[in-house]
Amino acid sequence: MELNELQVLQAVAAERSFSRAAVRLHRTQPAVSQAIRRLEDELGERLFDRSSKGGRLTEAGTILLDYAERLTRLTEEAEGAVRELQELRRGRVVIGVNEAAVHVLLPIVVQFRDAHPHAQVEMRRVQSRQIPSEVLNRSLDFGLVTFPPGERGLLSVPLGVDELVMLTHPTHPLARRRQVTMEEFGRQTVIAHNDPSPRRERVLRLFEQKHAPINIQMSLPSLDGIKRAVEMKLGVALLPRRCALSEIARKQLAAVRVPELRVPRTLRLIYRRTGESSHAASAFLKAAQVHAVKE
Repeated sequence: MELNELQVLQAVAAERSFSRAAVRLHRTQPAVSQAIRRLEDELGERLFDRSSKGGRLTEAGTILLDYAERLTRLTEEAEGAVRELQELRRGRVVIGVNEAAVHVLLPIVVQFRDAHPHAQVEMRRVQSRQIPSEVLNRSLDFGLVTFPPGERGLLSVPLGVDELVMLTHPTHPLARRRQVTMEEFGRQTVIAHNDPSPRRERVLRLFEQKHAPINIQMSLPSLDGIKRAVEMKLGVALLPRRCALSEIARKQLAAVRVPELRVPRTLRLIYRRTGESSHAASAFLKAAQVHAVKE
């Protein structure tokens, strides 16, 4: 059963005439009759009452017409959905990130959403080590990492350098200092992130190598929780500056440099070198490239 044969059935039923249906479809009347006959032969049922004028449907014809109209609507919806996807009225971009990296993507998301308000952006929390492989196997469109991708099938857009700073309440005794030593930081009441990461391990190794103590009194699972705890004067924290820009601007938090613990890193948006990308992903990449920095 072919869709074009069902469209012939709809035309004959609507026009109540084989000849008028032929004109409507820009086909010959014999071609219209043959299409109906093929449907009848396939189903083993008469679809039109040949003894009546006006091409009246039989019971079987009425049932088939209902399904034909449903299929036509589905076809039109499918074609419309693809057109919407092509025009970015719909579509989705999936990005793998860790919690600290979300903030660098938000300006890109704003630009992308301004241009394509109906496209969806989904950020999934993924461990940094797993992001390259998930981009390559197409589980993700993009990933945000802090290292150049070693995989040959990936390219990256550098989005800026971030560094760790000591976040304190503005009334903290060290808040007005331009910088402090790692030993001074270690003697404070430190609120740490309990999610393991290469950067966290590197900071702890630096303290071990210098045989300096670090007074971790509290561990929390989220960066927002840590920032709120610092705002409540429960201690200080060592976090990426970018994740607290708004709080620093509003003077809810103060940022103090700890030169020995800066651990600067370049944030990179990685994507597949080859292979077809969705229209939404291509548009997001263009928005990201506008925000790229020179290395």
